[in-house]
Amino acid sequence: MRLSIKNPLTILVAVGLAAVVLAACGNSNSNSDNGTATAATPSTGSGVVSVKNVDGSDVLANSQGKTLYTADVEKGGQIMCTGSCNSIWAPATATAQQAKSASSQLDVKLATSKRPDGGRQLTFKGMPLYSFTQEQAGELDGNGVADEFNGTHFVWTAATTSGSPAMSTPSGSSPY
Repeated sequence: MRLSIKNPLTILVAVGLAAVVLAACGNSNSNSDNGTATAATPSTGSGVVSVKNVDGSDVLANSQGKTLYTADVEKGGQIMCTGSCNSIWAPATATAQQAKSASSQLDVKLATSKRPDGGRQLTFKGMPLYSFTQEQAGELDGNGVADEFNGTHFVWTAATTSGSPAMSTPSGSSPY
């Protein structure tokens, strides 16, 4: 049996059309949350920092939705969390322009400070900001944590827009 040129061309067109349809159906580009941070509700932000309601408190969050914290010993902007401290408390980095833009969009006092390693760290009301590497987006597990690095004692507080302490605190002094 001989196949005519019409049949292979028809098959080729059908396969091509099916591929286009399947590609369009397979697009899963959605903005829905995966459900892991049910305690947090979306809010406004600049990309580098946003305000999220977590467990009843409006807190600053990084671009991944993780709560940002300040350390009591860093009042006045002096960065004390360096070295091994940064493996638990990751510095929130930003350029001066990103901080200025976020400050204006969110109506909060954000700036940057020069880190000992030469990078720029985001500050809130003059205090350097960090995320807690042991928590997920939409959590406050680092709030109230006390720890020590390089002989310096730290107590961490969620950065709230109201200036009042966040409502949620861990049961122990250090969850890690």
